[in-house]
This record gives sequence, C-alpha cells and structure tokens, in this order.
Amino acid sequence: MPGIVCTSLNIPPGQKVTVKGDILSGCKGFAVNLGKDQDNLMLHLNARFNMHGDTNTIVCNSKNKGQWGKELRETTFPFQEGHNFELTFALDKKEMTITLPGNHQFKYPNEVGTDIIEFICTEGDMNFKGISLA
Repeated sequence: MPGIVCTSLNIPPGQKVTVKGDILSGCKGFAVNLGKDQDNLMLHLNARFNMHGDTNTIVCNSKNKGQWGKELRETTFPFQEGHNFELTFALDKKEMTITLPGNHQFKYPNEVGTDIIEFICTEGDMNFKGISLA
C-alpha cells in the first residue's frame, strides 16, 4: 500500500526526523525510506510482521544507484498491529541512529555517504500521520 513521498527536502546531519503512523490490522509489513531519491537510499527500514520469511523483525538496508546493499536485522520489534508508532532518525556523516517506540536505539552505517536527506517515503500496511523535524 503506497504511503507518502516527500522530495526536495534539505535535512542536514544533526537534525532529527520523526515519522508517525498507524499500523493497520493484519499488517504484513511497512517501510520508511530516507535518502536522496528512490534509487539512492541511505536507509530502507522495513518492519516485517510476517513477510519474506521474517517474523517480527526489522530489516534495514541501503540502496546506491539502484543496487541494494547489505541487510542488517534488528530483533527488537516494538510494533503492534492496530497501534500507532513513532520512529526518529538522526543522521551524521558515519551513521543513522534510529529510535524505536519504547526508546530502543540502534545504528545503521551511512554506506552511501549521503550528507543530507532529500527524500522520505513510506509504504506498506500503515497509515501515514506526519513528519516532524527537531
């Protein structure tokens, strides 16, 4: 299910981006993408309830010139069907710090070397509620 697409952004390192949404009942998964454009993502965060052989797992990846990078799996899974969520992303030159519901944090390397976030999109079994910057 398509969500939102935001382009022509100019979010520099050090600024935090928070994405809010509601997880649909029967959710198989949803994703939040941040980067330069659809083919150049510093982070593809895919919360998988039950898809692609994963259950209750967060799979992170990057995409450089249309080519997927190495996957990182995060086993902390604080999402629940039918509930809302809030994800916060903080970029620096080396990595992205992701804050999950419940304040669990993990880091994903900035493998594509993107300096600013120009593109954000959501997809999957969720209703987008908003983006805020801090």
